[in-house]
Amino acid sequence: ARISRIITSPGGHALLVGLGGSGRQSLTRLAAYIQEMEVFQIEISKTYGPNEWHDDLRKVMKLSGEANKKVVFLFSDTQIKDESFVEDLSNMLNTGEVPNLMSTGDLAGIFENIRPRAKQAGMDGNRDQLYNYFVQEVGSMLQLSNPMFSIVLLRPRQVFA
Repeated sequence: ARISRIITSPGGHALLVGLGGSGRQSLTRLAAYIQEMEVFQIEISKTYGPNEWHDDLRKVMKLSGEANKKVVFLFSDTQIKDESFVEDLSNMLNTGEVPNLMSTGDLAGIFENIRPRAKQAGMDGNRDQLYNYFVQEVGSMLQLSNPMFSIVLLRPRQVFA
């Protein structure tokens, strides 16, 4: 019930801490199902790097901001292959965007798809307003859930060591 309440609150993001196998991912998936939200989780491989990470971030942002779907982005500490992943997640949590993630071509397609919704919201449809509307939609439709254990224990030692 708590996870469900968190992911339905505006800007509700969760950092779930516990021992491995305690059901954090399963409970997050259940809460998302109950709230009729989609779950997006990255698939890590040996060749997964910053380019694939940015592709996945574009996908999840388009899904939530452009397609107007409620999405839970499920991300585990074991999926951190590069420290830039943490910085990008921080940007998403704080501002609803990742700087320089979207190309001009991506934005043009997004703007065409969100223009009717933006006009209904009272915007005249210029690029700045459309971009701000897209970021606002991403912030309201995308919830981050991070079921982890070791990142809380290991990352501070790496930072302060």
